[in-house]
Amino acid sequence: MLHPQPAYQPFAARAKSGDERTHRLGTKRDFAAAAPSFRISLALSTKSITWLGKFCGHGRLFFMYISRAKIFLWISDKLFKLAETLRRISASGKGPAKFVDLAPTDEADQGGVYSAALAFATESPDVSNIALTGPYGSGKSSIIRSFLKSYPRKALHISLAAFLPEAGDEQRTVTRQEIERSILQQLLYGADADKLPLSRFKRIQSPSFWSIFRSLYILSGILAVWHAFHNRNGIFDGSYFKPFDFTNWLDISIAAFALIFLWSAIHHFYVASFGLSLKGISLKDIEIRPSSEDQDSILNRHLDEIIYFFQSTRYDLVVVEDLDRFEDSDIFVTLREINSLVNGNVGVKRKVRFLYALRDDMFVNTDRTKFFEFIIPVIPIINSSNSIDMVLAQGSRLELDGSLDQQFLREVSRYLSDLRLIHNIFNEYAIYVANLETDGENVLDATKLLAVLIYKNVYPRDFERLHRGEGHLAGILGRKDELIAAREQSHRSEIAQLERGIEAAEKQVPRDIRELRRIYAMALLESLPANVSGVGRNGQQFVAPAKLSEYEEFDELINTQSIHYNTFNQGRRQQNISGLQASIDPEATYADRVQSIQNKADSQKKAAVRRIADLRKQIKTIRTSKFNVLLRSSSQEIEGLFQELGDGGELARFLLLEGYLDDSYYQYTSLFHSGRLSPNDNKFLIQIRAFQTPEPGFPIDNPSEVIAGMREDDFGLDYALNVRLIDALLETEENKDRLGKVFGYLANEFPNQQEFFQAYYASGSQVGEFMKRLVEAWRGFVPAAMEDPSAVVHIAGIIEHLPPALLAREREEHAELRTFVADNIHEILNLLEGVDPAKLKELRIETKDLAAINEYPQVVQTLYELGHYHLSAANFEYIFGSILGEETGPALRKRHYSRIRNSRAKPLLDRVESDFAEYFSNVLLEMDDNVEEDVEAILAVLDRDALDVEAVETFVLRQVKKLPELDVVPERYQSIVVRGAQIAPSWSNCLGFIQSEVFDSAALTEFLGKDEIRSALLEVPLPDTKEAYPLRQFLIEADNLQDETYRAYVRALPKEFKKFPEAVSTGKRRILIEEQRITFDAGNLAALEGEVDLQTAFVAENIASYLQDPSAFSIDDDFRERLLGADVSDGEKRAIIELMDLSLLPSLPERAGIVGPILLETSSTLPVLTADIVKAIIVNAEPVSTQIQLLNLLHETLDKSQVREVLAQLPQPYSSIQTGYARPTLKRTNQNSELVGWLDDRDIISSVGKPFWSNDIMVNLKRS
Repeated sequence: MLHPQPAYQPFAARAKSGDERTHRLGTKRDFAAAAPSFRISLALSTKSITWLGKFCGHGRLFFMYISRAKIFLWISDKLFKLAETLRRISASGKGPAKFVDLAPTDEADQGGVYSAALAFATESPDVSNIALTGPYGSGKSSIIRSFLKSYPRKALHISLAAFLPEAGDEQRTVTRQEIERSILQQLLYGADADKLPLSRFKRIQSPSFWSIFRSLYILSGILAVWHAFHNRNGIFDGSYFKPFDFTNWLDISIAAFALIFLWSAIHHFYVASFGLSLKGISLKDIEIRPSSEDQDSILNRHLDEIIYFFQSTRYDLVVVEDLDRFEDSDIFVTLREINSLVNGNVGVKRKVRFLYALRDDMFVNTDRTKFFEFIIPVIPIINSSNSIDMVLAQGSRLELDGSLDQQFLREVSRYLSDLRLIHNIFNEYAIYVANLETDGENVLDATKLLAVLIYKNVYPRDFERLHRGEGHLAGILGRKDELIAAREQSHRSEIAQLERGIEAAEKQVPRDIRELRRIYAMALLESLPANVSGVGRNGQQFVAPAKLSEYEEFDELINTQSIHYNTFNQGRRQQNISGLQASIDPEATYADRVQSIQNKADSQKKAAVRRIADLRKQIKTIRTSKFNVLLRSSSQEIEGLFQELGDGGELARFLLLEGYLDDSYYQYTSLFHSGRLSPNDNKFLIQIRAFQTPEPGFPIDNPSEVIAGMREDDFGLDYALNVRLIDALLETEENKDRLGKVFGYLANEFPNQQEFFQAYYASGSQVGEFMKRLVEAWRGFVPAAMEDPSAVVHIAGIIEHLPPALLAREREEHAELRTFVADNIHEILNLLEGVDPAKLKELRIETKDLAAINEYPQVVQTLYELGHYHLSAANFEYIFGSILGEETGPALRKRHYSRIRNSRAKPLLDRVESDFAEYFSNVLLEMDDNVEEDVEAILAVLDRDALDVEAVETFVLRQVKKLPELDVVPERYQSIVVRGAQIAPSWSNCLGFIQSEVFDSAALTEFLGKDEIRSALLEVPLPDTKEAYPLRQFLIEADNLQDETYRAYVRALPKEFKKFPEAVSTGKRRILIEEQRITFDAGNLAALEGEVDLQTAFVAENIASYLQDPSAFSIDDDFRERLLGADVSDGEKRAIIELMDLSLLPSLPERAGIVGPILLETSSTLPVLTADIVKAIIVNAEPVSTQIQLLNLLHETLDKSQVREVLAQLPQPYSSIQTGYARPTLKRTNQNSELVGWLDDRDIISSVGKPFWSNDIMVNLKRS
């Protein structure tokens, strides 16, 4: 509690309370107040005496009065000094003063060390520039003042502190000219104007005591001159001075006085002219100025004034302070030059020294030792390490040891290193503590008051702005709500992370157990033979080795003493596995390891649950937390605001983070009369009485008193919509009627009062009670809230604070609530501190996107278990990945329904089965990559009668896996699966479909026409049983199959058909002929009547059978001619030629052209060949080379003339081989060589030669 100290009483009050005379003379302040009037009285008295002497005309009496006045002034000065001494003695006897002045002291150098050093420097003839160096606040000014107290000569003090720009004023900069002007002004104006009569800097001069005599002298002189001028004729002719004796002393004296006055006046004006200077001559277009005006340096420009100053005064020491604050070392150079010029001037008869008080770092390196002839370092009397002593001393001086927190003083002193600042802080503390009123109900904290004053002195500009709600501190304090929201969000994020950790741990347990199962399953299989096909606990049920770790009874299996297993070739066996678990882990059994996994997860879950409960408890108390607690939790967010303060904000950071400075600062910075209403409370009531509505978050300190001060009608208006007021109204039942008015107003003005709702949701302490009462009082709140732009905030509050029963009622009355919550579940959960699963059950929402609320794993788990989510691919993706911990992505989509069936997750299966049609249409059909469903899953879909057939067809046709047996497929889908090739390709399935009541030949044809189906079917022989005959019959009659596909199936037929099918096309019959799948007989040949090509092909494919018995078939030579063009061997063609009538060849050139090459290929002749037949064969053959080869083969049948006749029908040069003188040449080929050989042998030509120009054959003809 602060104890107000008695302030100084006014002078009049003190005079009444004690001896008036004592109080008037006891202090310097009182005596000094009376001194001016006393001196004025003396001056007036002196003037009166002077004028009295003038009018009396008695000189001796006149000067007697003057002497008395001087004596009286000397006595008054002595009385002033005596009063000052008495005041000091009186003050020392009363104990420590309440206040301490901030002026430099003249008792700083107690040891005399600095004074001795300064005395040495000022006495040394070689020292002109002296530096007193030390940091700011080290006591340099006090040392100088202490030295000057004993300095025997006159010293001039120049201080530039007033020229420093205000901190933070970036636009205000001090120029060098301003600095030099200040130096020059303080230098010249420091001396009396009378001592500088020739200075060009004219000043106002106050009349001195002797000005009265000067004015009398001037008046007398003017009268004397006037008198002399009036008697000028007598003066010039000498009659004025007659008689020249004592009797004429008055006229002679007046003339002499006039002459003296005239001489003195002329001399005065002559001397005054020395101080005149020509500033410039300005004409219309020309301006003439002195060259000195162009100099930038004001000191250099007025150097003559400075030298004249030292010539005319007796100053030999100039003290310059605070010049280092401008960070301009050039000014020191200028002052050093001036010092040199002054000391070098012959008119200055003494040594003038400059003493500078500056920082140590003003000059870099060794420059300062070159600049100054003597440097005196000052050891700071205070710094951050010893400032605690000064602070504690000030506390003791004001007798505050019991009021202030000593630990605070010790800690805050580290930031205070300026003694004057410390003195001023405690001076202000004494004033504030005496004026801030406190009472029993509102006790101010002395430590906080001191903290506020420390901030005020260290950051004065920011403190001044604080009163207007501006500045850095106001910005920090104004972020309280933001800090609250940030901390709440941080806690909620940690809760969400912990919940995700719980969820992950729950998922990890089955993963770890699955992994453990795999380890034991692998060890078990390694102990069994390699050809094991099944393992079981008894001899009745076996599981495949690949699925052993997923076996439902694995735990019982692994704990049995012996197991049964099947092998592929040795049958059933039994093996003892009692030592299996010990071989894997000698220290723990399988059951122990399972329990260990579960215990580890349970301990982690319990720790997380405890932390979640603790965080939720903290969330509820955040809004009532102290400001420094909020600030510490979000110090990084306000780091920038501290950096903008002068010292980086270290002191402000300390005061705020330690709680010494907070949002209650206003109580320590302004006066307010005591009472039950705080300043804020009073301001609130004043505003509402002025019909002004305060903001909902307006700070009210005593809400109960404010409620008492309000009118009843005010609660039906927006005046009552204040967070603190609503909290207070909700606390007691006495305010029920007032609350009813508030709720009625909210119902009528709900759209316009969202600012209040936001403020109350954010900082109200009775939000739950407020929501329950509002919903009960206004049944239309829920639909109104859903239509508001801030609907999410309202609905989140409803869910969080309404009990499940009331929430169920609202859901039943307002069906749109379910949809709204489902659409905005993520935003709603972001605003909640946790949701009771019972509330989720009552809402019965269908969440559209579970992944969107992933940060709330417990909510997701609850919604999953309840089945309250939309059946969508995204939700299933999330369930498998985040809840079941299984693989997602393409692996899930490809086998979606199969994965659901195999997951064994009852909540998931129940949700899908409850609305399979929606799942099928919204999920399965929308997945284009859903192509790898298991056969069981496909059949499960086919078994559902309610599904659309076309949709099922789409689903089935894109599956990769084939249905093994057609008989398990419902009949309405058999055509679909066959046509889409979704049935296993087997002859039995084809036959079964043919025999089905829903048989569709087109579907089977399409099925058989697929390449992959054909390839698979043809890997197995087509059955030749009687039962399979319908299948074989369908294949041979499948006219709609592609030719290549038809050929493949026909080729696979095990037997020939006795007849051609009637309904197949020509192309298909050709395939049957080519594949020889029709019996060759005259009847089938006759069945092809009218189709000559097919008949020809039929005979050609069966040529051997035909040649065995040609007479059995009615075939003529034209048919045989077509056979010669068919794909039969040359020998078979020669046999066909032998069956033909060759005598007709001379009249059938085309047939002759066919027969010739065949004879040539078989290299044989026929006995029935005549010369005409041979000529027809040769001449109609093509090309010429074939003709020559036939001629070489058949020439023996021709005589010479017939040979020449044949040659004549051949092209050149063969047609030239006749008789005569020509010598035709032939290309040298084997045929030509053979030709000319037998021509020469048969003497048809003369001889054979070779031309000299080529290698050709030259034929010499017979002459005749």
